[in-house]
Amino acid sequence: MTKLIIKNKFAKSDYDIHSTYECGISLFGWEVKSLRSNNGNLNNSFCSITNKNELWLNNLYIAQYMLVKGDSYRSRKLLMHKREIIKMRTIMDKLSLQILPVSIYWKNNHIKVEIALAKRLKKYDKREKIKELEVKKRIKNIIY
Repeated sequence: MTKLIIKNKFAKSDYDIHSTYECGISLFGWEVKSLRSNNGNLNNSFCSITNKNELWLNNLYIAQYMLVKGDSYRSRKLLMHKREIIKMRTIMDKLSLQILPVSIYWKNNHIKVEIALAKRLKKYDKREKIKELEVKKRIKNIIY
């Protein structure tokens, strides 16, 4: 059973998604309580891989919970197996892709992050994508 907490609105429209992965996230208690009340934002957030093959989520905004003092934009560690991170890094380097978070959700009482290897679309690519979707909608309406 999954329950969506936050979704990156611009991920599917601004990027061409190559593949997606699911990983855990390391959070403080107040951050979990804040996410439980849907107080977060994925705008301008991205993931990075360090030299020690660790995956970090940067620029994720989680609102302050009550009077707790903490950094809302701190970098948070993503929990994946090292071999998966290494495989992701090789694909990323070969195809010159970026890692970005697509959504954050609850799964079996754990907070999970869905990340994607994606390539940013140019303006003309976005237009072509919109045209294709409109053509598919028209065909669907004609058939039914």
